[in-house]
Amino acid sequence: MTRQQPRPAVAITGLGMITPAGHDTESTWDGLCAGASTARRVPELRGCEVDFACTVDGIDLDAAIGGRTAFRMGRYVKFALLAAREAVADAGLDPRSWDGTRVAVVVGTSSGGSASLAEQAVALDRRGPGATSPAGVLLTIPNMPAAEIAINMRATGPSMAPCTACSSGVTALAVARDLLTTGQCDIAVAGATESIVFPVAMTGFARSRSAAVARPGDDPARLCRPFAADRLGLVMGEGAAVMVLEREADARARGAGPRALLAGAGATTDAHHPTSPHPSGAVAQRAVEAALRDAGWQAGDVEHVNAHGTSTPLNDATEAAVISRVFPHRPPVTAPKGVLGHCMGAAGAIEAGLTVLSLQHGVVPPVANLDAPADEFDIACVTKTPLYRPIERAVSHSFGFGGHNAVVALRRA
Repeated sequence: MTRQQPRPAVAITGLGMITPAGHDTESTWDGLCAGASTARRVPELRGCEVDFACTVDGIDLDAAIGGRTAFRMGRYVKFALLAAREAVADAGLDPRSWDGTRVAVVVGTSSGGSASLAEQAVALDRRGPGATSPAGVLLTIPNMPAAEIAINMRATGPSMAPCTACSSGVTALAVARDLLTTGQCDIAVAGATESIVFPVAMTGFARSRSAAVARPGDDPARLCRPFAADRLGLVMGEGAAVMVLEREADARARGAGPRALLAGAGATTDAHHPTSPHPSGAVAQRAVEAALRDAGWQAGDVEHVNAHGTSTPLNDATEAAVISRVFPHRPPVTAPKGVLGHCMGAAGAIEAGLTVLSLQHGVVPPVANLDAPADEFDIACVTKTPLYRPIERAVSHSFGFGGHNAVVALRRA
């Protein structure tokens, strides 16, 4: 691979998360390193073909949001706002004192407020218009996470809501990086959010044969096993991750020590099938290679791969082939969905954030429920316990329905 002149790296100065493993970044990281799945039976899914998922529990979202505005926010919006608040505080910034005209918000989602839409449809059908919420539209439209963050933080620069299915979070980070490097903002609050654990969606994934279906006696916590020979399908998750991005020189000028640097990004589209990846993986591979070129790296520079790793037969086989072709030196691979489930539109942002933490701490978390990758996969998955080693450069993959492929290259600060 020929090196090209890289664009200036962008500093990641703040990170916030809310996931099935924890209500903030630190607890999510601890849960991931512990390597135990968060999947459980969900009472609201009783009677569905898939009645389990990885959910965010043990938090009163309305109380955490505070004030009088939570009524107009869907669950996915609340996730995004809480993650954004943590990220901005982590960056050492105060929205009350920044120049909001120079702050962008880029927060993606895949399904938006489809759960709220389903609830409103049931209320309308059963009890009539008076039973629906006056905030019904606000509870459903996918731009509301970006909008509510901008309102809450007085950010009047560009505001966007990318939707590229499971790649939405990485797309958001790439768009935010472009806004910074082209001078359209000085600070970007970027990430993604998702809340899709409700009967209609879960039934749809089961019917499309994307989801793992439990057999009698199966433990839901054992069903998501990325890259395993006996993998069954995805297990749904939910949550959000948001980062604060700044030009590196600006961050250092204000005394902020970056968590990591976003060095490159790449994107392609399979143009093959609505749900299945192209079996050759050639187009997804071009996205990985584009991110490396954008960063000015050779493939051999990469010391860790955070894989998309959905635990579906086709996706894992395609991705394993891509990893082995691009990275024949076999860098350590992890796949967070074994712990967190597939957080859909939020997955790319969450996993990029976890890659940042791997760079910071010199730790690659294990793939949950995996003893060893399938024999046909020539990749070095970390299993059972975390791998401790210094990491300078890593990539995080996201491959979504519709053939959307997005990859970020991240470097230790």
